[in-house]
Amino acid sequence: MTLRALNPPEKTKMTDTAPSRSRYCDFAPSLVSATRGCQLRAPAKPLISALCALAALGIFLTFATPSIAQSDQVKIPRNAHAKSYGEGWECDLSFRAVANQCVAVVIPQNAYDTRRSYGKGWECHRGFRETDGASCVEVVVPENGYLDPSGERWRCLRGFKEVNDTCQEIVLPRHAYLSDEFFGEDWSCVRGYEAVEDECIEIVVPKNAYLNTVSFGQPWTCERGYFESDGKCNAVAIPANAYLDDATYGQGWRCERGYSETDTGCSLIDLPENAHLDQSGNRWSCNRSFRHSGELCLPES
Repeated sequence: MTLRALNPPEKTKMTDTAPSRSRYCDFAPSLVSATRGCQLRAPAKPLISALCALAALGIFLTFATPSIAQSDQVKIPRNAHAKSYGEGWECDLSFRAVANQCVAVVIPQNAYDTRRSYGKGWECHRGFRETDGASCVEVVVPENGYLDPSGERWRCLRGFKEVNDTCQEIVLPRHAYLSDEFFGEDWSCVRGYEAVEDECIEIVVPKNAYLNTVSFGQPWTCERGYFESDGKCNAVAIPANAYLDDATYGQGWRCERGYSETDTGCSLIDLPENAHLDQSGNRWSCNRSFRHSGELCLPES
């Protein structure tokens, strides 16, 4: 009988129950930066948990300490809350601070809650206006009037004007029309008429004149070639060697270039030697390096 040698039993492989290196390296890389590789083992796990707990406690204390300290120092009354910034407290919406308390805003009749933390807390409805800061009274609109956009006042319709809390019709004189001006008269005269007291009187325009477009000053102006004199428009007498001048001042004409104005008209300018006409063309000046001496231009010494 042949005996077979039995193979020795294989050794049971020991399973490494220690935490894997990557598990702790990923969780707390700051703890292994000073070591070669990652040599953490299971005993380091409590240390990591303790560090996490300390970090969470620090975050909590950072945000909770101001609120706790504030609540210990300042007693917040009912219907109030701590300010979102700074110190102290402020009343809730629809409440106002009175003697360290928050009292509800009393909204009068014909008003509404503004839901704001500032101001009196209410406003009157359209068609009502505030009185004495405590009530809203109705805006009474008279006949031929209307409530303006503010909702707190009234105005008269076009063609009417305010007189003692009423709207009275504007009486137009003959040759007049309603004015849209906010100031001044309620009406204006049509073109060709001017206001005299409560009437529109026709403007008498002299011959060779025309009506002005402005409502102030002289109502008419003389036509070109004419000048005003004693309420009339007389023709401008243009002398020889002159032309009509439209300037509003002067005598209505100017001398041609090379002529100068005299009492009798326009005289020819006698240019001395070494001289020239100036920019106006009605006077002369000496050339450069010459000076004016009487009616001559002498060399500069």
